[in-house]
Amino acid sequence: MIDQTSFEDFIRTHGEELLRLAFTYVKNKQTSEDIVQDVLIKAYEKREEFRGDSNYKTYLFRMTINRSYDYLRSWTYKRIIYTQKMQEVLKSESRTENIVIEKSTEKAIGETVLKLPIKYREVIVLYYYKELKIEEIAILLELSINTVKTRLKRGREKLKLMLEGSDLHERFSN
Repeated sequence: MIDQTSFEDFIRTHGEELLRLAFTYVKNKQTSEDIVQDVLIKAYEKREEFRGDSNYKTYLFRMTINRSYDYLRSWTYKRIIYTQKMQEVLKSESRTENIVIEKSTEKAIGETVLKLPIKYREVIVLYYYKELKIEEIAILLELSINTVKTRLKRGREKLKLMLEGSDLHERFSN
């Protein structure tokens, strides 16, 4: 399938979707781009070695998730998080309360999803945003089908709790 495509076509075909997936893990555009670049180069170089045990899209998703996990475990990430938290503390002391930003419902929900713990966030993103079936998610994340179902259920419950008291919750409950 991809043996005859050029690298540019390969990037066009897979890049955007992998970029969105990486972003759901690392929550940083530039880091997501670096991760996807590494994944695409590696996948393109090793495309001849793909055994076809799974769907190629699933294979690329797994590579992106693994690379995202590697980044989240790295010293660089931990140092960046510490620095950001310190900056937030310093800014919050001088911040005024007159900052109000209108957000679309979709954007607000997306941001709330990104605040979920990673084990819930990844199944919600794969199920609702990437439109994978529960069985495909189970294979991709190397979990049982029941574990995926449980995480989806708990993720939805956490999302509902996080949205309670907001305009979004009131819109959905009417």
